[in-house]
Amino acid sequence: MGILNTTPDSFFDGGRYTHEKAVLERARSMVDEGVDIIDIGGYSSRPGAENISTEDELKRVIPHIKNIRKELPDVYLSIDTFRATIAEKSIEAGADIINDISGGDLDKRMYDVVTDAQVPYILMHMRGTPQTMKQKTSYDNILIEILNFFEKKVSELHSRGVKDIVVDPGFGFAKTMDQNYALLKNLNYFKVLGLPLLAGVSRKSFIYKKLGIPPSEALNGTTVLNTIALLNGVQILRVHDVKEAVETVKLFNLTYNNIEN
Repeated sequence: MGILNTTPDSFFDGGRYTHEKAVLERARSMVDEGVDIIDIGGYSSRPGAENISTEDELKRVIPHIKNIRKELPDVYLSIDTFRATIAEKSIEAGADIINDISGGDLDKRMYDVVTDAQVPYILMHMRGTPQTMKQKTSYDNILIEILNFFEKKVSELHSRGVKDIVVDPGFGFAKTMDQNYALLKNLNYFKVLGLPLLAGVSRKSFIYKKLGIPPSEALNGTTVLNTIALLNGVQILRVHDVKEAVETVKLFNLTYNNIEN
């Protein structure tokens, strides 16, 4: 899954892909590099990010979804949003998947949209909002509490007839640096859910701050952690750097699954 942020303030690529030409060029290059899913987001979810209006978020994503769908009809498009209206309008515009950082907690209508649209839903764990999540990192047992969160949400979605669910433990969202590494080490814990697992660690602060480098130099660290995630049962990698991630998956499969991609 390739990240395509149409925001001016995302932590790594903010401001790079806000115009139609740049967005389409980036989408084409990701397809050329072997991406399976392009994840489009118009709301920066970095810690402390500005809480923009629904109208502004719509303006940032809908035109680009329509353009990419027209130009690249075969690639899967995901909308990265916690707002039901954005998800609904994005599906209408041509998106295939809803990627919700709040797991339905920040908009109670989200599950109605997922149910009505019958599209794959990426269920991520987070506490609070992007503005408050750094203050919500206290857990008695982080693995048990995240698993309980997933079990409750998956049960509700299944009761509504939603079957195509991916779970994402939410690296960097209401987790300390050390908690992120504990999650990474124990990703197999969530295999009990019997659902595909997504990991989004790409160039995040728990990589570059631990290494004492800027995000622009965090590709090598990202590749290392993506490899660990694959070893621990992840099926989807959400990344800024598609070519390197595709190569990582190919070599992993050649080693462990004897599959030529």
